[in-house]
Formats: sequence, structure tokens, C-alpha cells
Amino acid sequence: MRTAPTILHLDMDAFYAAAEQAAKPSLRGKPVVVGGLGPRGVVATASYEARRFGVHSAMPMAQARRLAPNAAYLVPRFSLYRAVSEQVMELLAALSPLVEPLSLDEAFVDLEAGGSADDSASARAAGERLRADIRRVTGLTGSVGLAGSKMLAKIASEQAKPDGLVLIEPGTERELLGPLSVRTLPGVGPATGEHLRRAGMTTVADLAEAGEDELVRLLGKAHGTALHHMALGHDERPVVAERDAKSVSVEDTFDVDLHDRVRVRGEVERLAERCVQRLRAAGRSGRTVVLKVRRFDFSTLTRSETLRGPTDDPAVVREAAARLLESVDTTGGVRLLGVGVSGLADYTQEDLFAQAAAGAHGGEDDGVEACAEPREGGAGPTTEAEAEPGPGPLAGRRWLAGHDVRHARYGAGWVQGSGLGRVTVRFEEPWSPPGRVRTFAVDDPELMPAEPLPLLRPPPEPGAPPRGGLPPGASAASRGIPA
Repeated sequence: MRTAPTILHLDMDAFYAAAEQAAKPSLRGKPVVVGGLGPRGVVATASYEARRFGVHSAMPMAQARRLAPNAAYLVPRFSLYRAVSEQVMELLAALSPLVEPLSLDEAFVDLEAGGSADDSASARAAGERLRADIRRVTGLTGSVGLAGSKMLAKIASEQAKPDGLVLIEPGTERELLGPLSVRTLPGVGPATGEHLRRAGMTTVADLAEAGEDELVRLLGKAHGTALHHMALGHDERPVVAERDAKSVSVEDTFDVDLHDRVRVRGEVERLAERCVQRLRAAGRSGRTVVLKVRRFDFSTLTRSETLRGPTDDPAVVREAAARLLESVDTTGGVRLLGVGVSGLADYTQEDLFAQAAAGAHGGEDDGVEACAEPREGGAGPTTEAEAEPGPGPLAGRRWLAGHDVRHARYGAGWVQGSGLGRVTVRFEEPWSPPGRVRTFAVDDPELMPAEPLPLLRPPPEPGAPPRGGLPPGASAASRGIPA
């Protein structure tokens, strides 16, 4: 444990939903829910306005709609979230070389390693400066926790939500932790929490009083010992700088189980193409192709094939995934498919066509391996609730609620909904007042998918004419621009 609160934990507030509200003036101050919109979709993030109705992350979307029928329901726009996340991570990197991202919207920072803080006063100043910089650069808010350990810094940021800062002074850990639920501690999920409850332990103070021997008897040596140390406020885990990703993957859950084998293969090939796009965007290649299949009965299988060398060739990945599919029985129906590439490298095998040809002819060392769910701690797939729209035939385009479009006459907007051959679009920009709604045919040639606009108005180009002021009655706050 450190003697100064120089470990910082940042957690952006309702990140996906807040980014959508910042991008869509008509949704500010209103309940917004982001996630998969199909019958099996789940909530990824709910705005604080939606949380007042009881909506929360990981809730089935159907239940969320019952609780908040008038909320705006949007599919994720990961390209926007990644862009904002990169801006935030750059601000963290300016504080210290030791930044440990946990997700797009959450990270630990070692302030001491960067010389940003060495006592409580300097740590608080660094945290407040970070919060102000995040608001200035992105227009969003984040909550900051400061403490002498990672565990306590994360607890502090949770207490700071939304848009606050909490500092835990070293030496006060036991007093703070004692009344908290055992579920507050890392590694205590619903099953462990229920096991402890049956043993009469519901608070962290109960764990500390029970002693290490009793917790080891209940939970085993490793878990029991670690939990007792955490209950005493001890956490020596260092902040670890960002490590390279171990895999790149995509997956889709289907609203209705797929039974048609041709359709299943087509979906696998489409996922392989998306996976390679993400692989190339990261400037990587990989040598192991992984197929994930969740069947109608929720049983999940993975199959993997290790190639002769790393590749980022879509044909190679697509054909390997198709070969892996041949070893999976999909007779009863498929509810989820995923394709991933692991064994990443920074270069690509030169003889890609020879590799593809060898795989197609069943080379002598295919290396096909069958296994169950990925092992604990393994690099699992990155789930995106809906595929982001891409180019394609006009009649085949998917107009997903919340995604960006541009019309030849009306400019930038976003999809409010679609169905029965029509698509409804609200035309507004992040820095405009709430815009008008118009409806078009889904194959209107003047309406096209578009990239997300930045959340804050970009600076004018040199020599450009001055922009007009705010529209009448619109304040800077109403446009999401920090004062």
C-alpha cells in the first residue's frame, strides 16, 4: 500500500449514452438506452435519465423497453466511442507513462510514476485537472477515484459518480471498507456473494473478522487468502502499462435461431471479413483463426485452426473459418456466431496465396483443435451489439437506429427508426439546435450511411469565413459545449 493516494481510476459517466446525447441535441436531458435492439438484445449503457426508470447495463432490452417505453433506443456506434476513447487516453498518457486501460471508458493511472503527484494535495489537483480537460476536449464527463491502491481507487470512482472526484486517504481504508457489501470487492460475484451470505458474511467487516483461515476453508487457498487481504484494505497490484491485444474478433447474436446451413456459412464469411477489417485497422496479422458457435440450447463450441504463418488476407481467414464450421453440428439452430484471429504479429506471411491453396486442399498440418468455452482469463471476443452499416446495394442497406447518415439535400443526420420500406431521419449536428425529422424510402439514392461527426465543433480551416453565432435562444450548454 502506498502512503499517498497516487493511483487514479477514471470511469467515464454512462459513456455510450452520454456520447450519443452529446452527438444528438434532441436527446439531451432525455432517457437514452444503447445496446442490441433485437429480441435477444441487452443494454450496454443507459443514460442517467433512463436509470431513474430502473434500466441498467446487462438488462434484457425487452425488459428495458417495458420500464422506459419512451426512451430513445439506439444501437452502438463503436467508431465514435473509439475516437472519443483515444482522446481520453491521450489525456491520461500526459499524466503518466503508466496507464492501464480496462475498456474504452475506464483506466488506471500511476500518478507517481509520471511525476504528476506525490501527496494528497497534488493528487487531487491532478484529478480535477483531468476532469476539466476531459470536458474541454470531449464535452463529456468522467468520475475520478484516488487512493493508495487500485482496488480502493476503483471503489472511490464508483462513489464519485456521476461527474465527481473522491480521494481516499491512506490509513482510512478499514474504516471505509467495513460497512460495504462483500460484492464491492474484486472477484466476489453473485455465486461467491451468496456462498458468503449463507456463512453469515455480508459486509467487508465480516470478512475481516472471520479471518484468513475461515475464508480459505470456505473458498479455497488462493481465493480465500486474496479476499482476506482485500478486506483488510491490502492491494499491492501495480498499474501495468497497456499490453498488446491477444486477439481480434467479432460476433453477432441473431434475433431468430439460424437453421439454414447456407445462411450460417454466409454469416461466418461475413464475420470473417469484418474481423479482417478490424485486424488491418490495428496494423496486425495473426496465425490462428477461431470460430465460435452458440447453439440453440446455449451450448457454446469453439474451433481453431493454426495457419503456417500470420496473415491478414480476408480469403485465408474466410476459408479457414468455413473449414472450421464443417466440424460443427448446427442442426438444432444457431443463436450466435463469432470469428476471431489470435497469435497476433506485426507482419504478414509473404506467400498468402500458397497458404490459402494449401488450406483449401487440406494441407498435412491443419492443426484443427476443438475445445469448450475459452478458459478463464483468456482473450475472449469483442462483442458489438449490432454490425455497423457499410456500403452495399441500396435495397440491402440496414438503417440502424442511431447511426449516422447524410442526405444530398438535407445534410447530416441520424436514423430514428426504419421499417415497412421507410427510414426516418432526424437532421441535426452535435453543435446545432434540435433538428427536423424527415422520412424517406429505404433505397433513396440521396441518403447514404456516413461517418460520425466529432462531438465538439472542429476549429475553422485557415482563411475560412467566420461562422455564425448560436441560434436564437440556444446556449452553449444546450449545444454540449463546455463553458
